[in-house]
Amino acid sequence: MVKKLSLLLLVILYTACKQTLPQPSKDFTTLFETSNGTETPTYNEVIDFYKKLSKSYPEISLFEIGETDAGKPLHLVVFNSNGATDLNTIKNSPKNRVLVNNGIHPGESDGIDTSMLLMRNLVQNDSLKKAYENTLLCVIPVYNIGGALNRNSHTRANQNGPKEYGFRGNTRNYDLNRDFIKQDTKNAAAFASIFHTVNPDVFIDNHVSNGADYQYAITHLFTQHNKLGGTLGNFLEHTMRPYIENSLAQKNIPITPYVNVWGTTPEAGWSQFFDSPRYSTGYTSLFNTLGFMVETHMLKPYKIRVEQTYELMCSALDFTTEQSAKIKRLRNQAFKNYAKAITYPIAFEVDKNTPTPFDFKGYEGSYIDSKVTNGKRLFYDRTKPYTKNIAYYNNFVPTKIVTIPKAYILKQGWFRVLERLQNNQIEFTRFEKDTTVTVKVQHIKNYDTRKAAYEGHYLHYNTVVEETTQEVLFKKGDIYIPTQQNGVRYLIETLEAEAEDSFFNWNFFDTVLQQKEGFSAYVFEDIAEAFLKEHPEVKTALEEKIKADANFAKNTYAQLYFVYKHTPHYEPAYLQLPVYKAY
Repeated sequence: MVKKLSLLLLVILYTACKQTLPQPSKDFTTLFETSNGTETPTYNEVIDFYKKLSKSYPEISLFEIGETDAGKPLHLVVFNSNGATDLNTIKNSPKNRVLVNNGIHPGESDGIDTSMLLMRNLVQNDSLKKAYENTLLCVIPVYNIGGALNRNSHTRANQNGPKEYGFRGNTRNYDLNRDFIKQDTKNAAAFASIFHTVNPDVFIDNHVSNGADYQYAITHLFTQHNKLGGTLGNFLEHTMRPYIENSLAQKNIPITPYVNVWGTTPEAGWSQFFDSPRYSTGYTSLFNTLGFMVETHMLKPYKIRVEQTYELMCSALDFTTEQSAKIKRLRNQAFKNYAKAITYPIAFEVDKNTPTPFDFKGYEGSYIDSKVTNGKRLFYDRTKPYTKNIAYYNNFVPTKIVTIPKAYILKQGWFRVLERLQNNQIEFTRFEKDTTVTVKVQHIKNYDTRKAAYEGHYLHYNTVVEETTQEVLFKKGDIYIPTQQNGVRYLIETLEAEAEDSFFNWNFFDTVLQQKEGFSAYVFEDIAEAFLKEHPEVKTALEEKIKADANFAKNTYAQLYFVYKHTPHYEPAYLQLPVYKAY
């Protein structure tokens, strides 16, 4: 009986989404429509469309929030069937809160046109308005404004339309879908403000994919469910994803998980893309939001891509409507569960033992002689479509688990870190006087660094931390950050140096990696001799290391440095993180 009712509701919602529109009293026909699905509007035309729509229909509210690197504010468009929206009350609204992000890569403009069509249809179609009367649909029309203003027809070399589009990099040439945790850009800070203002139950980020060729015009990339964790992650993987896939199947739109394959063919299967917190859905999952990316296929006609993005967004709204109470309950429970949690996983790897098989619709691929180079090229033969059962490795297992402290303590002066904590509404206090606290002190033991620049950084990885328990005198003004708050996951992912997208790995603490004081060997020889006489245990350790390590035995400076590290002259700040853990 429950299945029949769910199917009936799905049919009703689908009918509402597709119903033929009455002749509108005001003409809001889009460039996408007048060009027969071959063009997308400029940034100014998009914003002008929403300005006019909000003036014509009280259900549409348009807000300017923050600033971007391009010097223009981010816009947030909100549909509310009850009329004008109060920005200050959105996050606690009992309605379903859905946040849609468009144009993070402005050449991938499918979501920009889709959202314009959907917002217009919501206010001009009474049935559609009724179907989503319990939803606040919040849309960022164009996130990468600088990239959208850098308009051209050439930079998306592999993409089939539209005729003109924006550029992937923003005004400062950042890829904004690598910036959500580090927040180097004003765009990311403004996004954080919007995100916490909305506190979305569901987040959708619209993209266009690159990679292999296949029959699908649209794919999905849900946030990794094991990383999202608990009943919320299970709900995402086993309820939300199948619902949306089945809903699109009812509309004769085949969809597949994002084809995470590059330079080869998909038949051997692939692993789910792991969206760490640098990515939009990895970031939003830190606040227990159900998130996914829409990835249309670059080689399919633009008109089809936009139409299918529209239907997927309708299916997501339908799901949110049907599962409203459960989504809110699971989100609230997730916050409570993390408040009671003792440990937290900060690193994962693909579980190769538990693939999820499914029938994939691809094209036969082979390697043929290149007509450009003197080698071979990958060729997909679209006259040879196939359906094959492949393995989708969408389960991940933790490889590193940390114990959650009672609080993190951040030494004052690290203002770039503090700014990001404030952007994400992290609660903290300051010591009102000098205070001694027993804490875990963290030293960087090992790390590797990328050889080439990556999004304005030389990113660290394979980081290993060594902890010792010490009594530390904290100064008045140092920052005490309790973990008993909704932002606990954000805190752990940024302040645990071994986490993939930690502030340490993104170079926020690189000054601790450089030793500021040292010694001159000819002077320190006398000091070292006197020190070893007073500390025979260090002398014994030195002699044992000389015997055990041939290279060390040949390096007299290394031997002196060994002694130096044991003396009071060795600076404690070297390799020591300014983040402490109180238990």
